[in-house]
Amino acid sequence: MENVPESSSKGTKRRRTESSDAGNTSSSLENDLTFSDTLIALRIMRAQFPQILNVSVEPFILKSQLYSSVKNRTQVDRELESLRRDKVLRLFKLNTGQDDHAVMFLDDYLKQIDRVFKRMEGKTRAEFEVFEWFKIHVLDSKLETGIEHQELCSLLSLGGKVKDSHISLLINAGVITRQLIDPNMYWIAIPNIGSLLKGLVQGRKEIISLLSRRQYKEMMLAVLEKKRLRMSPLDMRFHLRDLIGSGHLRSDQTPAGIIIRVSKD
Repeated sequence: MENVPESSSKGTKRRRTESSDAGNTSSSLENDLTFSDTLIALRIMRAQFPQILNVSVEPFILKSQLYSSVKNRTQVDRELESLRRDKVLRLFKLNTGQDDHAVMFLDDYLKQIDRVFKRMEGKTRAEFEVFEWFKIHVLDSKLETGIEHQELCSLLSLGGKVKDSHISLLINAGVITRQLIDPNMYWIAIPNIGSLLKGLVQGRKEIISLLSRRQYKEMMLAVLEKKRLRMSPLDMRFHLRDLIGSGHLRSDQTPAGIIIRVSKD
């Protein structure tokens, strides 16, 4: 398994002691469908994040996937909040659904910003410092998924004089996106994630359609997880965890193994 990034936060010791629980990245979903701990689930799903050609995005986990893997949703919310406050990870609001959220380890997110910064380096000049200001002053103090324009400028100004071009650079890099309801509010975002979010939506539809065409709208998990998706670069395991956690599918244990069924309306 690849190494999970270590942060300098209070959660470092906890993560180190649990690193041996991250499991086998190639194991069947039937063997690791549920976990007792949110952080262990995060570690395993990070290690199992699909390798996608031509997409430069650090591993992320959907909140819905955690809901499918840790049966107590209140526990998931409580442990995510603790890890967020300890600056182990960040939560991001996605535009793929009303309550879709992604989770990314903070060290992975900082790598993602650095990668975007390096790619843009030849196109801009003096405004480069805004990326460091954002990492040091905004991410360190603003833990929520959104931020108001004035607060963003105020925090960035701790690094230097903020210009409109600085804000435009952050938007163009995909580090922040404007909220549709209020143009003075931004979502803190994951750069380069657009194509994967499109695949997420299309993959959801493809799997629901696949199961809905079957007589009983169900399929054995061992069979289903081997099918390849045409409409999404994300793998079947990624989508099944999401769809089960969001309530679109359900899993039932039978003597023959786990069956995945379309949830009734």
